[in-house]
Amino acid sequence: MVKIEGSLDELRALLGRAERTVVDVTETVKEVKQTAKKTRRKLSSWQRYIKNKSNHIKFKRGAKKGRLDLAAMSKAFKRSKK
Repeated sequence: MVKIEGSLDELRALLGRAERTVVDVTETVKEVKQTAKKTRRKLSSWQRYIKNKSNHIKFKRGAKKGRLDLAAMSKAFKRSKK
């Protein structure tokens, strides 16, 4: 940490005005946010199929009860495409 001593006018001359730096920082943050946005790619047909809750097939008993049965869903998806 560095200790700076001097009058208020001298410190302002060295460091600049705080209001001006705050405004500059907020403007640069806005610019970065605008450039950082990425365009989302289109979901594949399988991803859209999975997303639809009515297409969910779940295990009814056993250790996997309640989980999605992706093998059965895959078969149903492939059959629906024909």
